[in-house]
Amino acid sequence: MARVRKRIGDLLVDAGFLTSEQLKQALGSKKPGQKLGDALLELNYISEAQLIEALEVQLGIKHVSLFRYPIDTSLMKMVPKEFAMRNQLIPLKKEGNMMYVAMVDPMDYYAIDDLRMSTGFQIEAAIATKDEVEQAIERHYQLDDAFLQAELDEKDLEALANANPADADEEDAPVIKLVNQILQAGLVQKASDIHIDPMEKKIVIRYRVDGVLKTERVYPKRIQNSLVARLKIMANLNITEVRLPQDGRIKTSIQMTPIDLRISTLPTVYGEKVVIRILDLGSTLNKLSQLGFNKINHQRFLKMIEQPSGLILITGPTGSGKSSTLYAALNHVHSEQVNIITIEDPVEYQIEGINQVQVNAQVGLTFAAGLRSVLRQDPNIVMVGEIRDTETAEIAIRASLTGHLVLSTLHTNSAIATIPRLIDMGIEPYLVVSSLSGIVAQRLVRKICPMCAEEFEPTEMERNLFEKRGIKPSKVKRGSGCPSCNATGYKGRLAIQEVLMVTDDIRQMMMNNKSMSTIRDYAMKQGMIFLIDDGLLKVKQGLTTIEEVLRVAMDE
Repeated sequence: MARVRKRIGDLLVDAGFLTSEQLKQALGSKKPGQKLGDALLELNYISEAQLIEALEVQLGIKHVSLFRYPIDTSLMKMVPKEFAMRNQLIPLKKEGNMMYVAMVDPMDYYAIDDLRMSTGFQIEAAIATKDEVEQAIERHYQLDDAFLQAELDEKDLEALANANPADADEEDAPVIKLVNQILQAGLVQKASDIHIDPMEKKIVIRYRVDGVLKTERVYPKRIQNSLVARLKIMANLNITEVRLPQDGRIKTSIQMTPIDLRISTLPTVYGEKVVIRILDLGSTLNKLSQLGFNKINHQRFLKMIEQPSGLILITGPTGSGKSSTLYAALNHVHSEQVNIITIEDPVEYQIEGINQVQVNAQVGLTFAAGLRSVLRQDPNIVMVGEIRDTETAEIAIRASLTGHLVLSTLHTNSAIATIPRLIDMGIEPYLVVSSLSGIVAQRLVRKICPMCAEEFEPTEMERNLFEKRGIKPSKVKRGSGCPSCNATGYKGRLAIQEVLMVTDDIRQMMMNNKSMSTIRDYAMKQGMIFLIDDGLLKVKQGLTTIEEVLRVAMDE
């Protein structure tokens, strides 16, 4: 079918989804080699649904859903996986001299011409979402089963484990291919963790996506040793030590994407369990405006971190995005006029221009010992990864009283519960009162998938919950489940927060030993937005569901 060769940016402007000014900005800010569509999505100028609609309506290009599409896997031999990944396409079927291909960008005429020349077929392009194409590639370009069926002896194990991670010729080392495939699938699904669980007769690979674990693959037990050995070699761990837990780190590139991995091994009755934490270097330094603070909380948090001194704590359970908020705060205050030093265990993201110290308890470099030395380095701002003990808490508090801005994290359920926690740790109440500037409690909730979001009338229970918290009920959204979100109805996560600014009145109440419920009532009268309220406001905006909010925040 002959098509007018029109550029995607012009199409979106014609369709009214984009202004000429936005197109100009996107063209100026896009990275080298980045597709314009990706740049526009990154800048939140358009949604993927608008991109697909523009191509579908303006050019008459068919949109296909790959979730249950019967893809002809024999075509995979004609289109190499590397080519499919690079050009974000997957072959669907062939009819006569025509090959049908699903593409993220069906106006990528260079890719279409390359494919026509390499296969000899005429190419008919359809459009599919980026996530669907990536997941389809992972699903259909499977690893050769020969490795999974092979019986491996000790000699094979040694050869496989010691192969170079950067080897281009992966045919010689199937275990490299297997590990890369496991990591790549994690990247495609935007998993935060990969669990390799040894069972009695098999190995189960599970991915934590948007905070929820799901089983992805099951492999035969016989490949367990080579798989674990490969990961341990990559992380510079002791390959012969199988009785003790070990921790390591891997910096590598998968499909041209730089990734940082934290590896943790744990001996279990069926062998070593490995958990891989994926640190996505592409989304590390978020701006504060991208963290989902509502306007009032955003202003309060900015006011707190722009003070010259004081202690600011970010609280919440493990995996609630505390580190991301800390790094975003540091990024906001970072300039050449200030000396910022962090002490972390481990250093998750490396930030240029900031002095980061890695805790090493084996040589005596604990949080407390490191913090003492840091204070002799003339810092303006100190970030302590976590307050774990009384000694660290005391030094952090004294540092904040001597003119430093100190940021740290603590594990508590709410902002107000942080005050008695510090006093329970043995800190003198007058020190807590004097040093504390503000506390942010944070949780992560799953976002409704924008591709399948539908409006519903709220139920009686939901309506009552809105009214009880003083919020006017409105229509709520839910995801019906689609290929883009793996039929879950959710895609991605956002934070809900409560911000407590410690004012002089609250300090007075603390000094007079007022109960936490009295302080809570006072904060509520002063307009503090609690976790549940922030969550319900985001439900009202159509960003998440009430079930998600109640999963992480209590209705008090």
